[in-house]
Amino acid sequence: MKKKMKYKTGAIIAVCLLSSCGSDFLNPDPLSFYAPENVLVDEAGLQAVLDNALTSFRNEFCTDQAPFLTNMKYSDIAVDGSTDKATPWQDLNNQMLPDGTNNDLAYTKIGWYWDESYINIKDCNTIVSRIDNAEFSSEEAKNRLLGCAYFVRAYRYYMKTLQYGDVPLVLEEPSEPKVDYYTTTKESIWPKMIKDLEFAIKYVPEANQTNRGQVTKAACKHLLAKYYLLEGRFDEAIQITSEVINGGIHKLCTSRFGSDASVPEKDVVWDMFRVENKSLSENTEGLLMTIDRYGMDGNTTGVISMRNALPYYGLTGIIKTPNGANGLSDAANNEIGLVEEYGRGIARIRPTYYAQKGVWAINGNEDFSDYRHRTDNENWITMEMLVYNSPALKRSGNEWYGKNLQLYNDQGVILCSDTIRCWFGWPHYKVWVPDPDRVQPWGGQGDWYIFRLAETYLLRAEAYAWKSEWQKAADDINVVRKRANAQYIYTAEDLQVQQIDAILDERARELYYEESRKVELTRMAIIYARTGIQCYNGKTYSMDRITEDNFWYDRVVEVSDFYNKEARTPYGNYFTCSPFHIFWPIPSYAINTNTGGIINQNKGYPGTEKNIAPLVYDGD
Repeated sequence: MKKKMKYKTGAIIAVCLLSSCGSDFLNPDPLSFYAPENVLVDEAGLQAVLDNALTSFRNEFCTDQAPFLTNMKYSDIAVDGSTDKATPWQDLNNQMLPDGTNNDLAYTKIGWYWDESYINIKDCNTIVSRIDNAEFSSEEAKNRLLGCAYFVRAYRYYMKTLQYGDVPLVLEEPSEPKVDYYTTTKESIWPKMIKDLEFAIKYVPEANQTNRGQVTKAACKHLLAKYYLLEGRFDEAIQITSEVINGGIHKLCTSRFGSDASVPEKDVVWDMFRVENKSLSENTEGLLMTIDRYGMDGNTTGVISMRNALPYYGLTGIIKTPNGANGLSDAANNEIGLVEEYGRGIARIRPTYYAQKGVWAINGNEDFSDYRHRTDNENWITMEMLVYNSPALKRSGNEWYGKNLQLYNDQGVILCSDTIRCWFGWPHYKVWVPDPDRVQPWGGQGDWYIFRLAETYLLRAEAYAWKSEWQKAADDINVVRKRANAQYIYTAEDLQVQQIDAILDERARELYYEESRKVELTRMAIIYARTGIQCYNGKTYSMDRITEDNFWYDRVVEVSDFYNKEARTPYGNYFTCSPFHIFWPIPSYAINTNTGGIINQNKGYPGTEKNIAPLVYDGD
């Protein structure tokens, strides 16, 4: 039986002992002016702690090998595109191990979520633990800050439980090093997070121009809707998303605005993703932002979006002309400056065929009228739109200089020797970020969406779909599609047949390189398993067999052209996965250093023989 436990003072405290970093910071120097007893005594001090926690969003979404990309790689929309080494976790059956290198640019970033989320949670717990003894200008200000801390903590547990499953639940500020952690069931963590978010939506204010980058009431409701869906509380998910959609504060952007509004060949989707436009008052779509401005204190890297998301098209000798010459260069200052126009990528992620083409073809017709897949104005770039630009071609008088790329020559010989890393399309409108400090742009500074209203519509559509209210689900999907000028309009009959498949397709079109896709697939897999609702694939699932049979795995192998075909890289890695990969391995260092307690390992990975029944949280 699972042991129930109400957490009280002195209970499990998650700190860096759960990670690979040291614990010296737990012993503050009492002589320091910056010791907690000197700083964390008023609103300003605790706000600084919250601001530190909020910087985690920038680190999650706006860095080289950004951690959120790992959630794309282990899903149906993308894989790790690195083919120049054997180290990336691509062959999950043999590489995804508890003692592997799990927080490294060359391997994977799943360990970032284990380490950094507990550091983030520690910041939030510091606020929660100290707030009653701190000085505030008003009770309203106190409750606002508490609600914001609850939101960030709930966000981290949302991600953590849908990445790792059952994890230690920590609700208090660390006071001393601890090595007696125990695993808590994810199912008992979720109601606690729901209660905290229900508090937050009462006191966290709406967005305004002075609090960009801070938590907003709409963001709290948006996250709460995801938790309601997890719990099968579909009517409440519909209610809370409707409050955001109909609240008058946030609206989908449907008219041209911002820096390029006068450029006739562009459109509103292009406008929405210009970094200088994301925080404008005319942009009513963003619910939660992370602020990433040029010259901002502590920000030296930029968003690195092109380096992460683009193919390595300039890799010497990889792409040939039809007459056999080296075709491309991503060097700066070429006569035909591809790198200046599109950026330099190295394929940290590589989209699947489904994400590039399959999802855009409804009834067999690829929709280039859809602003999100539009090629005539270069919102979306295909490799065939690039031209051979190697200076050596011009010097030698090669006839292919300046002509469009082609994948095969007239004899049917493939002209790209590494199509995984070097040949795929991408959403230029979304990932292009000017980079004034690099001659080969990677992606400079710019604000970034964490939550936006289009996803809120798709969450409500999902809730309607779980309830078999097909027309209402179709209506919400179509609101997003009409804004994008998509030609096909879904019907109730479509939703009745496709069900969650239709929701996932639209999420892939709208939220590529935004959503943590693995997390959302896992959430849906858990809903299927907890409710017993029959999937569109004809199967039903259950929680007692979720690591052996689940929707996350079935979806990945259904639409991926990598994991379902065991595609192989030049270094010999096959792309493989198994049903138990629905949950990532708990890092060995977290388990082994926890000498006074037991953190369970997930099924399918080495170390499960030490598992015990997890705790069940039944506190307030």
